[in-house]
Amino acid sequence: MSTLHSDIDIATLNARGAEYLPGYLGIEILSMEQGRLTSRMPVKRLHIAPNEFLHAASIVALADTTCGYGTIVHLPAGAQSFTTVELKSNHLGTVREGSIACVATAQHLGRTTQVWDAEVTDVASGRKLALFRCTQMILWPKA
Repeated sequence: MSTLHSDIDIATLNARGAEYLPGYLGIEILSMEQGRLTSRMPVKRLHIAPNEFLHAASIVALADTTCGYGTIVHLPAGAQSFTTVELKSNHLGTVREGSIACVATAQHLGRTTQVWDAEVTDVASGRKLALFRCTQMILWPKA
């Protein structure tokens, strides 16, 4: 089982995504511990679909980023990186303003794959907005 890397901190994770999609969307990593990572994202106009509801892709981006960063801080020793090979989301509700939060929890931390579950909620009410699961393939240096 992979364990939490003590050499990667929250500031490093937030800086890592600053000029990429997570930074553009305003995703902020809040906490990390063994098998768990939390994040938050403010809801802005750019997160809303033309039907005036929160775009499903915005929720998926928050959940996938949170699980992905969870994978980064739990990579097995010697692993080079990872890539998402499967994801699924069930959307239960929406918001039009405020912030949404994500809690990602490791279900499997293996040498070749990791499986993460995430729950996305409305920060103001705590109401569940989405359930998410992804499988990450661990990438190793080529011989």
